[in-house]
Amino acid sequence: MNAKVIAFYALFGLLTSIEIWASIFGDVRGMVRDPQQRPVQSAKATLSARASKFSQTETTNESGAFFFRKVTVGEYLLSVEAAGFKKIERPVTIVSSSAPILQFQLEIAPMAQSVNVVESPELIGSDSPTPTVLINREQIEVTPGGDRTNSLAVITNHVPSAYLIHDQLHIRGGHQVSWLLDGVPIPNTNIASNVGPQFDPKDIDYLEVQRGSYSAEYGDRTYAVFNVVPRTGFESNREAELVVSYGNFNQTNNQLRLGGHSERFAYYASLNGNRSDFGLAAPTPEVLHDQVSGLGGFASLIYNATPADQLRIVTGARADHYQVPNDPEGQVAGIRDVDRERDVFLNFSWARSLNSSWQLTASPFFHFNRANYLGGYIGSEVEDGPIVPGNQRDSRYACGQVVLSALTRSNNAKVGFYGFYQRDAALFGLRATDGSGLSLQQTERLAGNFQAGFLEDQVKPTSWLTLTGGIRLTRFHGSFGETAASPRAGASIRVPYLNWVLRGFYGRYYQPPPLSTVSGPLLELALRQGFDFLPLRGERNEEHQFGLTLPVQKWMIDIDYFRTGAKNAFDHEVLGNSNIFFPLTIERTRVRGLEVMLRSPRFLGRGQVSLAYSRQKAEGQGAVSGGLTDFSPGGNYFFLDHDQRHTLNI
Repeated sequence: MNAKVIAFYALFGLLTSIEIWASIFGDVRGMVRDPQQRPVQSAKATLSARASKFSQTETTNESGAFFFRKVTVGEYLLSVEAAGFKKIERPVTIVSSSAPILQFQLEIAPMAQSVNVVESPELIGSDSPTPTVLINREQIEVTPGGDRTNSLAVITNHVPSAYLIHDQLHIRGGHQVSWLLDGVPIPNTNIASNVGPQFDPKDIDYLEVQRGSYSAEYGDRTYAVFNVVPRTGFESNREAELVVSYGNFNQTNNQLRLGGHSERFAYYASLNGNRSDFGLAAPTPEVLHDQVSGLGGFASLIYNATPADQLRIVTGARADHYQVPNDPEGQVAGIRDVDRERDVFLNFSWARSLNSSWQLTASPFFHFNRANYLGGYIGSEVEDGPIVPGNQRDSRYACGQVVLSALTRSNNAKVGFYGFYQRDAALFGLRATDGSGLSLQQTERLAGNFQAGFLEDQVKPTSWLTLTGGIRLTRFHGSFGETAASPRAGASIRVPYLNWVLRGFYGRYYQPPPLSTVSGPLLELALRQGFDFLPLRGERNEEHQFGLTLPVQKWMIDIDYFRTGAKNAFDHEVLGNSNIFFPLTIERTRVRGLEVMLRSPRFLGRGQVSLAYSRQKAEGQGAVSGGLTDFSPGGNYFFLDHDQRHTLNI
């Protein structure tokens, strides 16, 4: 057997990536005036969720203004009523970190009461430079395969530039993305090892997807931020529901869920089980050794302790078992690899309203994740027999985030701190089946920590102009230390009368490197064969983005152009035909793309048409600058395997 190939395989460590997170709330500001443009005091404003029984009520002050603080992402109906005036209603969509200012002009009520419903098309996130897609529970249910436990179809079907490569989600040419759950960060450092999603789509009420142009609060995962708003129980009244299904490839997608609520308390819990003979993407049209099965549970508790204090607890656990699919040659050779994954998280949030303008949010969490790849071989030892690898990483981390926000008529300012401590246990081994007796195994225990502070403000000098700016200061310490300062600035302009929205953004990001190293016998073997392991340093990105949103007869057209450049860009290589990946960095990359989204109004209150198209180029240049390398010189720009020239979903 080629000793250099053995050395190359032997040095695939278990490598991780660090994620940074933010809150998942928005705010609503409004002004209420009479027909003579005078402020209306003591008018009642009610914000009601479209898909549940949740609602909030505020009254206007002497200036005719009202504020709703820390509103969960979703679709709402906002109504305003005052004595002697017609009641007015308006649909509102809330996205995270937004704070729209809504203008209401009341009309004198006639003798026969009526309700004035505003039918103007709504622009999601029109006060932000961030392109955003909001997917609701109904869309998840009607998307083909969208509600399957291990499915990402709801993302790839509705989000431009989103696609699956080697069973992992990629978007805008990369796979370093952030996941948020109910406003609390859930880091998963095994993004190159885990193939199973952390969340069952059936437990999601809304999924908000942001693609670039992030505020300083949103960390440094350049390619996408996924905000998960789980079901809370406000849509149920002490109800239980059992869902059982069976389909092709002996597929099941079963769930038992229950939920309920009172005025101050809401609960939701679910248990799910699934299996299929067709799990991961098969390398050939013939499906061989490709079963998947899993169990999971989820729970959400919300308690309004006082009018100023809200407590939230979210917890979940899952266990997935994947057979790694074979091609006919591997099946005959006796290769039987499997991947076993475990995930447990516990999140807590305390939101305290200090007054009508100031809000404090504290969010500690704990998370455990395991990715265990077990190489299997049932054949006999023969010359040039396959290498049987094994790769397990257990990650435990504890973290806390504190955010203080201030909301006024023209400002939405935030200052915050984020930090975490992480500890990993990594086991890597391989065994040769060619009769040579080669067997290597090595265990590593790694630790790291990360701190970040951020300051940002969203300013509305006029009703049609929004300016955003901020800075994020980060410090990472693992096998070495790095620091970064990441400024960000953007603008959003709403063209009067036409209601067009133009937006632009410039920002820098620092993505901390994986906790990874190679030492001991594996490093000695690598050096003898001409390989070495270079330290992985953080990825530094620079992003330019421009966009335009056009409402046309209640249809919505959204166009975005982006260009992202990176130094020490994260990538990964695969171990043979396995699903084991090891990270590396390339000197530089560039990703350029054009995205178009089209969304129709609802037909007969139910049907809707959507289209998501993207054209992009993902290129790399230079040599390997971190990770396992044989020091081959770099060349001109080349296309990455993340490159996906055209994608279209209807």
